[in-house]
Amino acid sequence: MSSYRKFAYVYDELMEDMPYPDWLRFARQVWEKHGMPHSVAELGCGTGAITIPLVNSGFEVTGIDLSADMLAVARSKMEATSQGRRLFREGSVRWLQQDMRDWRLPESVDTVISFCDCLNYLLEEEDITRVFRRTYEGLKPDGTFLFDVHHPNTFRRYAEEQPFVLDERSISYIWTCDLDVQRCEIEHRLSIFARAESEGRNLYERFEELHVQRAYDPEWMRTELVKAGFREVQIYADFEWVEAGDDASRLFYVAVK
Repeated sequence: MSSYRKFAYVYDELMEDMPYPDWLRFARQVWEKHGMPHSVAELGCGTGAITIPLVNSGFEVTGIDLSADMLAVARSKMEATSQGRRLFREGSVRWLQQDMRDWRLPESVDTVISFCDCLNYLLEEEDITRVFRRTYEGLKPDGTFLFDVHHPNTFRRYAEEQPFVLDERSISYIWTCDLDVQRCEIEHRLSIFARAESEGRNLYERFEELHVQRAYDPEWMRTELVKAGFREVQIYADFEWVEAGDDASRLFYVAVK
């Protein structure tokens, strides 16, 4: 799996078209229904694309990620503005390098979020159940757990439609996929070309990335959330308040402790 070392520093450029405002909107709609939180833990926060807007909106957020390089980028972005530096000093944001399967804070939180298909990177069923149990333990009573994952059919579409190509002036990639149908596990192989200036010349550095993800049966995940203790579990489709079916691309889970 990718170490994210080089990838972390081109991640935002590669992901600039991701619908981050839609994730933030969905979260706020859930909180308006179930109670507006004060404290938020984000599992798989990456470079802070969701963390930082939440902090700037007045939430106290702990960004948790396994990659030190992703966290370094997030911290740098947060401290790049005077408001960000002030909020960091005031303790409105923490950055912690932890494995989401065993994440732990000294206090319980009002809500836990994990967006941008982070849980698809957990490749065994026991990894998923560990996250569910640990998250239940880390939430306050009536707290909410919000996350999204790819529907299994999304990986099947990736395998059918690949390869994918990006050709921009500053960065390009060739992306191929290999699907293990039985496990619904997919390997994403990317050859990335990032522009780097050297002695006045525009050169491109090439590096390889391998990302492995697995999709799980939606009803199995619902059952495991209930087993972990969550009393209310809903599954929605693609940022909308509609019941998720087989045509959904992303599945959005809302679980209440």
